[in-house]
Amino acid sequence: MVRIRRAGLFARAACAALIATALGPATARAQDVTWLSDTEIETLLKGRTLDGMYASGRRFTESYLESGGLTYTEDGVTLTGHWSVRSGTLCTIYDTDPTGGCFRVAPMGANCFEFYFVSRSEEAAPGRPGGKPDWTARGAVEGKAEACTEGANV
Repeated sequence: MVRIRRAGLFARAACAALIATALGPATARAQDVTWLSDTEIETLLKGRTLDGMYASGRRFTESYLESGGLTYTEDGVTLTGHWSVRSGTLCTIYDTDPTGGCFRVAPMGANCFEFYFVSRSEEAAPGRPGGKPDWTARGAVEGKAEACTEGANV
């Protein structure tokens, strides 16, 4: 397993949260966030489960298995597939559903992360050169303190 300095990840998360608070939700978007690196994304999610919410308020749970497999559950429906980290993005590809894709990940606190869509496939990651990522969802790792606050930045 790849290890990183925890202080670096949390310092970046705290900095991003301060920027988001100071600038407000309208400007604390893709152009103002600090993206997690490949190593940080893998360290954050490998072997863990994320509880998330879309802007619509729909909630989901996604588990990133150590083997590279994943399970996604929303409204009682479960999908399986695989996850990977490519070119600074988290890719979630489902076996029977085309709605997966690759996302840039931004820390918004010690245990709050926002996901910005950049491409539909791993081959297309990190998306078009100069393309602007689209905010998709936010989530927190299960079992860790200080999860996302309701409604912040969405």
